[in-house]
Amino acid sequence: MRIALDAMGGDYAPTPIVQGAVQALRCDADMLVVLVGDQAQIEPILANAGAGDVRNRIEISHASQIISMEESPAMAFRKKPDNSISRCWQLLAQRKVDAIVGAGNTGAMVAGGFLLRLFLKGVKRPGIAALMPTQNGLSVLLDVGANVHPKPEHLYQYGVMGNIFAKHILKIDKPKIGLLNVGSEEDKGNELAKVTQELFRNSPLKDQFIGNVEGRDINRGVCEVIVTDGFVGNVVLKVCEGVFDFVMKAVAKEVMSTLKTEIPLAQLALQNILKRYDYHELGGAPLLGVDGICMICHGSSKERAIENALNVAAKHARAGLNELIVKELAARAPAAAE
Repeated sequence: MRIALDAMGGDYAPTPIVQGAVQALRCDADMLVVLVGDQAQIEPILANAGAGDVRNRIEISHASQIISMEESPAMAFRKKPDNSISRCWQLLAQRKVDAIVGAGNTGAMVAGGFLLRLFLKGVKRPGIAALMPTQNGLSVLLDVGANVHPKPEHLYQYGVMGNIFAKHILKIDKPKIGLLNVGSEEDKGNELAKVTQELFRNSPLKDQFIGNVEGRDINRGVCEVIVTDGFVGNVVLKVCEGVFDFVMKAVAKEVMSTLKTEIPLAQLALQNILKRYDYHELGGAPLLGVDGICMICHGSSKERAIENALNVAAKHARAGLNELIVKELAARAPAAAE
């Protein structure tokens, strides 16, 4: 399993990124990581990390330029042709790696695949899938940022891809699919939502489609796949992250200040909640619909998040996720689709 990792991407790169790769390699004997970035910076980090035991499964692909988090992807690709994100995508397109992982500029990560038109057969527009915690386990929300101006057929395909992801990665036998809207009634929403509803209701997924769902339904677990456009999805994701961070800090402050004799138990409970729901533990969000595995990590990712993202990328590749998506898209075309 060969995975290209953008060593220069993220708020804290490159040190925790490289260290996360070393940790992942120690947990997976069949993994090889190609560190993409400035070799002069990467080599000393590997030496300081004591990576001798896994050094034979680490390669370095030098890239002299970095796309910062604030840069416009289109402008950056023109001005910085030797950037680490483009190099990762090139390795994937050349079939030199099975997957790519990056915590850098999300827009650039997505645009890299779009520029190469590295789409799976039948996919009209890839989408980013994010795992969302619910009362019943995990659900998948997509798109969360790749496609802010989707067409109805794009949203329908997100439902198909989300269904495959929930079934084969989350191990949910028959996932329920909901369309995120401003109300649960059938007549609610804009034209995009109404046409998308019709596509689902006239498709092989009609028995799994439960109709419109509201934002408050996501964490209630009313369905396992939530479909929306990239603009709304990204806002939902960031709000949920912010609320989770706020609530955990508030709970920790209040609980730890009131409990005296049971402090170790309280700490353990908080740690268990963090381990279950913190995005660092989930690794990253896959860009579904591209020909290869692409994991997009949070910009604040450190060692643990990168280690998890690499492990998840390997898991998706081994599960044959893309082959399943191509097969399902061909079999589940809606009656109203083009």
